[in-house]
Amino acid sequence: MLAVLPGTANHPAMPATLPVTELFLIALVLIFALPYAVWRLGRTEYWAPLVVVQIVTGILLGPGLLGAVWPAYYDFVFTPQVIGSLNGIAWWAVMLFVFVAGLELDLDEAWKWRRETGLTAGLALGVPLVLGAGAAWVLLTLSDPAAWIGAKGHIWQFVAGVGMACAVTALPILILFMQKLEILRTPLGQRILRYASLDDILIWAVLALILLDWERVGRQAAYLAGFAVAVWLMRKLIARIPEKDRWYIALVWLAANGWLADWSGLHYMVGAFLAGAALDAKWFGTEAIDRFRDVVLLAFMPVFFLSTGLRTSWEMGGIAAFAAAALLLAAMVAGKLAGVGLAGRLLGWQKGEAWIIGWLLQTKALIMIIFVNVLFDKGIITSGAFTALLLAAVGSTMLTIPVVTPALKRLEGLKAKGG
Repeated sequence: MLAVLPGTANHPAMPATLPVTELFLIALVLIFALPYAVWRLGRTEYWAPLVVVQIVTGILLGPGLLGAVWPAYYDFVFTPQVIGSLNGIAWWAVMLFVFVAGLELDLDEAWKWRRETGLTAGLALGVPLVLGAGAAWVLLTLSDPAAWIGAKGHIWQFVAGVGMACAVTALPILILFMQKLEILRTPLGQRILRYASLDDILIWAVLALILLDWERVGRQAAYLAGFAVAVWLMRKLIARIPEKDRWYIALVWLAANGWLADWSGLHYMVGAFLAGAALDAKWFGTEAIDRFRDVVLLAFMPVFFLSTGLRTSWEMGGIAAFAAAALLLAAMVAGKLAGVGLAGRLLGWQKGEAWIIGWLLQTKALIMIIFVNVLFDKGIITSGAFTALLLAAVGSTMLTIPVVTPALKRLEGLKAKGG
């Protein structure tokens, strides 16, 4: 007869610890089955796509919610060995995802339409960054800064980091949403991709500045200098090898860049994005990239969502976390709509155009979650700030489709409008 782990007064105990492989597979069943069941049976696609349900499920399965209600479950399934195994998959999953985001950048198109793209992308990033930084300052003013700023963070890093988190656009999720809305390959969809692509570059550039480590600045300078030389060599190599070999070489390139960026103190996700941005999508093919991204989203990213959920904390209290999330959500949505609205006025867009583009560009989801994971890893934000930012990212993403769908129906001709 199996021994049991102690439960609680109100909850049954769990069986004795199983082999790590079995516990790992139980965790995978939970990770993949629960969000799919909620998404499919609850028919949430309109207001909460599968990716959003997966993120929310990760939060629910974490120690702050279900783990607090049923601690025996959490202690039984998520042992240190299981969490270590899941974290390994999560690291590689998010590196693949960020790599594809970098790969999808189309700098040639951005340069072709540089005035419109630069103005729109700049305002779409700058205004929510300022409002987000203002919201961060409000949090520090109205409560104990120690509740928000991590052990290794400084005030300026926290304010800039939260501000940039409020300004990001989730390019890969934006692509999925535009596919759902049937505008991805239209002139409108390509315009929006240009704006989001340019913002992606600025996002990671600002993150690199926030993470600048003066104790390891020599390493960081060496990495960036070496990266410039390596890019030149890699581009020559990958353009000459057979197409079927390019993915293998690209994965080696990705792992090496992640390792060296982390060694330099920048963080492995910065290296992953740079690895993708240095290569051309045409070498891999649009359809192949789409399939690869879909496989990563389906087979690997749910593990990252669970890993993210395990980091959430409600120690400051649920009301405080939700209040902070509401403040940040208001800053990010209002900032994005105001920035794009100003760009629309300066560029002479038609009525309602900036509204649609602004709502699509305020989609946060994965990139914001990845961004705040980096801030948390580096000790710039606390688990409480991480939880508030995560909630704001989920709320922001859930608003997009319900708002944009009816607006697009009213402006059907907008789909064909190019830059």
